[in-house]
Amino acid sequence: MAGYPFTGSEGIMAQGFDYLIIGGGSAGCVLAARLSEDPAVNVCLLEAGGGDRNPLYHLPAGFAKMTKGLGSWGWQTVPQRHMQGRVFNYTQAKVIGGGSSLNAQIYTRGNAQDYDEWCQMGCDGWGYEDVLPYFRKAEDNDTYDNRYHGKGGPLGVSQPAAPLPICEAYFEAAAALGIPRNHDVNGEQQDGVAYYQLTQRHARRSSAAMAYLAPNLARANLTVKTGAQVRRIMVAAGRATGVELMDGTCLTATTEVILSSGAIGSPRLLQLSGIGPANLLQELGIPVVLDQPQVGENLQDHLDLYCISELSGPYSYDRYAKPHMAALAGLQYLFTRKGPVASSLFETGGFWYADPDARSPDIQFHLGLGTGIEKGVAAMPQGGVTLNSCYLRPRSRGTVKLASSDPTQAPLIDPNYLQDPRDREMSIRGLKLTQAIMAQAPLAKYVLAERLPGPDVKTDQDYFNFICAHSKTSHHCAGTCRMGVDPGAVVDPRLRVNGIAGLRVVDNAIMPVVISSNTNAAAIMIGEKAADMIRADARG
Repeated sequence: MAGYPFTGSEGIMAQGFDYLIIGGGSAGCVLAARLSEDPAVNVCLLEAGGGDRNPLYHLPAGFAKMTKGLGSWGWQTVPQRHMQGRVFNYTQAKVIGGGSSLNAQIYTRGNAQDYDEWCQMGCDGWGYEDVLPYFRKAEDNDTYDNRYHGKGGPLGVSQPAAPLPICEAYFEAAAALGIPRNHDVNGEQQDGVAYYQLTQRHARRSSAAMAYLAPNLARANLTVKTGAQVRRIMVAAGRATGVELMDGTCLTATTEVILSSGAIGSPRLLQLSGIGPANLLQELGIPVVLDQPQVGENLQDHLDLYCISELSGPYSYDRYAKPHMAALAGLQYLFTRKGPVASSLFETGGFWYADPDARSPDIQFHLGLGTGIEKGVAAMPQGGVTLNSCYLRPRSRGTVKLASSDPTQAPLIDPNYLQDPRDREMSIRGLKLTQAIMAQAPLAKYVLAERLPGPDVKTDQDYFNFICAHSKTSHHCAGTCRMGVDPGAVVDPRLRVNGIAGLRVVDNAIMPVVISSNTNAAAIMIGEKAADMIRADARG
C-alpha cells in the first residue's frame, strides 16, 4: 500500500538541469512527467515535503486524517477582520503529490463559462474549448469516453466505490426543491446534484504523484527529490538561473525555472526571492530583484459552511469510528475494495443557485457521510451527516505576504473572507438551502434532527454569528500570481513571469478568477497545458 520511494535532497549534486520545477504538487508532477518525455532534456522536480509511503495517502478515506495535520505545512490564516477575528486552519500540502495526495479526491472542473471569462479578460488560449482537450488528455475515466471525457490518460477518474443509501435520499430531497439529478457535472451541464467522480483507480487514490511520477521514475533524465525546500530563486541579469536550497546547495537551470508551489507557496517563494512588492521586501530586508506589487495579491478562496444533522440510526460512516468497527472496515476493504475505507467521505454533492439570476450555479454542495471529518468540525456522538455549501464566485480578495525574511516562518495568509457584503448574503442563502434539503421528506427516515445551525439560528445576524464560529476553508485558494495582459499581471497567458526571463508559474496561483468548483482537476489541466506551451516555446 506504500507509495513510491521518492528520495531526499541529500542525493542532489551541485549540477545543472534544463528544467527545475519547484513543488511536487498536482501541476508540478504533471510538468515533470510531460517534460521528461523528451529524452534530450534533464528535468529536476524539487518537493519540500516527504514521500507518500504512509498508507493513509492511498486509502480514499485517509482524507479524514489530512486536514488534521498529516503532510501539511500547519499554517493558519491571520484573524479575519470581517468574521469577528476568526483564525482558520489552512491546510497546505507538504508531501509529494501536493493537494492531490491530501484532498477528498473530488474530480470537478468548474463551469465552462469560468474559462471563457478568463479568455474575455485577455487570456487568449484559456477558453473552455482551449482547455477541454487537456482535461481529456489527463483522464483515464472508468465510465465516459466522449466529447467531455477521455480514457487512457495518467489520472484515474472513477465513480464512487462505496456510496450509502442516504445519498439516494439526498437526491430525492433535492428534487423535492426543484434541483435535478445530474449524472455528469463535468459534462454538458453543471447544474444539479450528483455523485462526484473521484480521482481514484481501483478504489485507491490516484494522486498526481502516483499517476504521473511513479510510472516514470526510471527515466534517466528525471530527478525527483523530496525534502528539498527551496530558499530562493536565483536571478542574474533579469533571468532566473537556478535555485538555492535550504542547505545551501545551488542548482542551475539552463532553460527555465518553473514555480509550482501553489497559490500560497508560489507567491511566498517569489517574495523570498526578491520578486514582489518593493515596500514589503524592503521592510523585511530582502534585496529587491523586481518590484511587482501584485505578487501575493488577488487571493480567492471558497468559504465552506456546514449543516450537521444527527441521524436516527447507523446510516452514515460515523459508526466505524469505534476501534472494532474500524478493524472490520479495514478487512472489508482488503477483501472487497468496498465500505468506508473505499469512500472519500464527500463523494456526493452538486451545484445550484443562491442567486437565481446567476450566469451558472454559484453554490456547491458536498455531502459528508459522517461528522467531525475535517479538523474543527463538530462530531455527533450518535452519528450524523454533514452537508457543506460554499459560494463559488466570491468578490472578496485577500493577500499572501511574508511575515519575515526567514524561509522557515509561515507566511501571513489573509483570504479576507466576507469582505464583500454580497459574499456574506450569498453564503447565508447557500446555508439556508442546505437546511431546506436536509428537512425534506425523503430524508425523514434517516434524520433525527438538525443540530447545526439548529433552531435557535433565525435572523441573518444569527446566521452570520454562526458562520463566524462554524466554517472552514474549502481548500480552493487561487489567484495570487494572476495571469493577464494588463501591466499589473504577474504572468502572461503563457505563464511567463513578467519582468523575469526563464521563469514561469504553473499552478492555481495563475487563475485570474477562481473557478466554480474544486480546483485539483484544474491544476492538473494547467500542468498539462503548460507543458505543451513550454515545449513549444523551447522550439522557438
